[in-house]
Amino acid sequence: MTRRDGSDLVLLAALWGGSFLFMRMAVPEFGALAMVEVRTLVAAVFLFALLHRRGLAPEMMRAWRGIAFVGFVNSAIPFVLFAYAMLSISAGFGSILNATSPLFGAVVAFAWLRERLPATRVAGLAIGFAGVALLVLTKPSFAAGGESWAIALALAASLSYGIGPNYIKRNLGGVSALSIATGSQIAASIFVLPLALSAWPVQPPSLLAWAAATALGVACTGVAYILYFRLIANVGPTRAIAVTFLIPAFGMLWGALFLHEPVTLGMVAGCAVILFGTALAVGVVGRKARAAAGRAESSR
Repeated sequence: MTRRDGSDLVLLAALWGGSFLFMRMAVPEFGALAMVEVRTLVAAVFLFALLHRRGLAPEMMRAWRGIAFVGFVNSAIPFVLFAYAMLSISAGFGSILNATSPLFGAVVAFAWLRERLPATRVAGLAIGFAGVALLVLTKPSFAAGGESWAIALALAASLSYGIGPNYIKRNLGGVSALSIATGSQIAASIFVLPLALSAWPVQPPSLLAWAAATALGVACTGVAYILYFRLIANVGPTRAIAVTFLIPAFGMLWGALFLHEPVTLGMVAGCAVILFGTALAVGVVGRKARAAAGRAESSR
């Protein structure tokens, strides 16, 4: 991994960790649906400009049905669920729950694509989900407005994130990443639009809320996609997924710095267990995984 790749990895983690900060800033004024509409529409415009410049619009249109499904399951659903969740939980806590996405992805790959789950990966799944249990152990209330409902929504969003990549792997293998990214944001904005219009806030959101929602679209979605796809091309998916392990650190950091959110020992412990389990479940750690990554990189 070159210095530039390392910089891309850290910047991507900072952007995706920052998405939880921006959601916390924007969603109380916009509401979940309106905020997601602004996010996806801004990202769609930003990414389409790049797509058009590279002449990839025809490719996107040829695969529009599959890309639209990705937009629904990998953007519209998780964006909305996380937006509702962020009304009740902190940015740092949300970023930790988001780190379970690779765990759900491994489960979906096993159940749907029949991928093998060696004993090490099964152990990783068990450890990762035990970390979730540890994290939510002190938040058992499902009363109206309670944090447990928000946690359930965030975990459901992470499950949805786990479905998207597996669908892409199975059905969109020959389509460029930029076409999928652009088309999925266009589709997501169309899916959410009717609900967003019906729930548009009566009180105009402040300039700060608009800035946060716009930053979600441009930086945390548009720019982040570009960085992520460049990492996959340069260092491979096994190393690119290492961004998952940095996002919670930035999520907690931004929440503490800008929103004065507490970072508790329970959050840190639960995060550590989840990330260790995730590393095992996705094959990032272990002698065989490192050897495979080395062989993959040497063949580039």
